[in-house]
Amino acid sequence: MNGVVLDPDLMRATATGVVDKLKVLANPDRLLLLCQLSQGERCVSDLEQMLDIRQPTLSQQLGVLRTENVVETRREGKYVYYRVADQKLLKVLITLYDLYCPKEQS
Repeated sequence: MNGVVLDPDLMRATATGVVDKLKVLANPDRLLLLCQLSQGERCVSDLEQMLDIRQPTLSQQLGVLRTENVVETRREGKYVYYRVADQKLLKVLITLYDLYCPKEQS
């Protein structure tokens, strides 16, 4: 890693938490949800329409993201809005997008 000395004790101490975050990303629906939420706060109905994920699946996956403390919610009237709560994970999402989503050719 460009001459950087890695600390095995530090890596060992944080490995479980990192693996848990990567497991959250390992589901296509959750990854799509998080990628969309990386662009800003969205309500459930907007996410359903944007991503074409059926409501039961959407609710289930948003529940997982809440349980894992990856997203936060805000209620406004009858709408629940979601946003990415974990800023480190947000950086990972941006990096994944840059690496794997092709840029449009001009």
